[in-house]
Amino acid sequence: MGFLKKKFRSIKKFPSWIFWLPARLLQLMLRTLYRVEIEDPWDHVHQARGCVGVAWHNRLCFFAAIFPKVARHRTMAVVSASRDGQYIADLIAQLGLKSLRGSSSRKGAHALREAIRAVEDGFNVAFTPDGPRGPKYRMKTGPVLLASLTGGKILPISVNASRYWQLRSWDNFQIPKPGATLRLVMGEGIAVPPNLTEEQLEEWRLRVETALMAVTRD
Repeated sequence: MGFLKKKFRSIKKFPSWIFWLPARLLQLMLRTLYRVEIEDPWDHVHQARGCVGVAWHNRLCFFAAIFPKVARHRTMAVVSASRDGQYIADLIAQLGLKSLRGSSSRKGAHALREAIRAVEDGFNVAFTPDGPRGPKYRMKTGPVLLASLTGGKILPISVNASRYWQLRSWDNFQIPKPGATLRLVMGEGIAVPPNLTEEQLEEWRLRVETALMAVTRD
């Protein structure tokens, strides 16, 4: 058992085709096991381009699959540069999303440069701003800095499940129970001014964190 575990941990990247079936299963589950509602008074789901999306880490279970295909294909997700992040990147690629590899702890500067280019090219860039290690519901400054540098609006996003299991992880990761209603909620776009001082960056970080909590419902 120890040998198999060690062998598995040594594999840095599986063939991409392996993730085809899990991606299809996610989509099938959404269609058959849950009721999906999209609460988007601003119609950002279909029209948003060059925006910065933020969603908490514990709402990611169906996050990549719940959006319409047109939105997935013009979105890049910032994914951890770790091996586990590679698995996530390969999975969401099967759903039509591209990845930017990096986080606040690994390759952050590289990810920011790539994210700036992506927004300027009209892609939406999605962050889990309390990931990859928390603390839970604590916004980091990366999305705010990106919005300030590019002029792209920040979109607070949440996938709220009416019933769910909750893991004993740092973020209390949520797994929706079969039969639950999954509601995709998007807040109003937030325009962040350019040339922020450190004090202003913290002020806007708090504003965005508050806006994201406003659409997050337990």
